[in-house]
Amino acid sequence: MSEQTTTSSVQRRNRGTLLLIVGLSFGAMLVAGLLRFSGWRPSGHVNKGQMLQPYGDLREFSPIQADGRPYRWADSPRTWRIVAAPRDCSGNRQPQCVKLLENLDKVWRIMGREADRVHVLWIGPAPGDVSGLREVHLLRPDPRLSAALNGSDDPHGDPVWLIDPNGFVVMRYAPGADPGDWRYDLSKLLKIN
Repeated sequence: MSEQTTTSSVQRRNRGTLLLIVGLSFGAMLVAGLLRFSGWRPSGHVNKGQMLQPYGDLREFSPIQADGRPYRWADSPRTWRIVAAPRDCSGNRQPQCVKLLENLDKVWRIMGREADRVHVLWIGPAPGDVSGLREVHLLRPDPRLSAALNGSDDPHGDPVWLIDPNGFVVMRYAPGADPGDWRYDLSKLLKIN
């Protein structure tokens, strides 16, 4: 075989390899684009709560705590808030409110070393003694706060919300949602921020 035939054969093989690599690269990008725009998401990137659009904006609002002091979003940088605003905790609804508050505290405790970056906000009077709950902040009800909490008037029960460190209400959990869902989303968010 001549040297020219061998050289052209090597060039064809190299050209074929290059085209195969380019084709695989563009093919992978095409498949990724199709999956992205079709709405598919890997299970590890799915939120358990409902992402709110648009976000509730509480940056300019300072709720008042039960003891009369203002609660400021910026006073605790990089702190996420998990919020409950039960409509009524009297009479036969008191056990449900106690259970909700216990679940909020349990999620806070499970956060472990990240728990210092999480506050539990309870809007309205507590259904029982909260002296043993370290990061529960009791807030006075306020119409502006209720307006920012999308779906606070849910007829099926009391939802729970996540508020980011800046004061944006970003996620909502349906009444009766599993507290594990709150913990799952919160732990992912704490890793990011």
